[in-house]
Amino acid sequence: MTSDKPARRVVAIDGPAGTGKSTIAKALARTLGLPYLDTGAMYRAVTFAALSREVDPDDAERVASIAETAEIVVDTDGVRVDGIDATVEIRGPEVTRAVSIVAANPRVRAELNAQQRDWVRKHGGGVVEGRDIGTAVFPDASLKVYLTARADVRAARRAKEVRDLDYATVAADLARRDALDQGRIHDPLMVADDAVVIDTSDMTIDEIVADLVQRL
Repeated sequence: MTSDKPARRVVAIDGPAGTGKSTIAKALARTLGLPYLDTGAMYRAVTFAALSREVDPDDAERVASIAETAEIVVDTDGVRVDGIDATVEIRGPEVTRAVSIVAANPRVRAELNAQQRDWVRKHGGGVVEGRDIGTAVFPDASLKVYLTARADVRAARRAKEVRDLDYATVAADLARRDALDQGRIHDPLMVADDAVVIDTSDMTIDEIVADLVQRL
């Protein structure tokens, strides 16, 4: 008996902020000729939508309703929320501080997880990065990768990206976000049992991508 499911190659890349997930996932996708999806941008988009509507991120019901009704598009052109380009705004400090609260909302997670699976079905596979891709969204991924890095390296990387915040503030925000992401009840940030764990602190992007391609 043959399956009616199309063949898919899914590479799941998880890990906390500042470990190089986006850079590595994009480079790997280019090397493999696969589409790329940043699921973190989807949670940021919901957070942006809530803040834009002056909805408290702690208001679980209203935020979940936004996630279920907003039109969120994440592609190579950026991020659009209900037709509004939010590519820059979703990386701002306000969204960054609130996104872990939104991401802990079980209805938001259920909705976005469904959208992520639908995206992979439509694209026939892809390199998907986030925080629960290998554990909750695609537990049957072709390859599961968990990226990590030393705390000082992660903070230095993020400080370069967020120019209006100093190193100490970024480091504190990362520690707070780690605690929220790892401690949430629904789909916490964790290492899948069969994931490849890579410390990116002292490796180049090319070295990491070559390693992952070889593993595939």
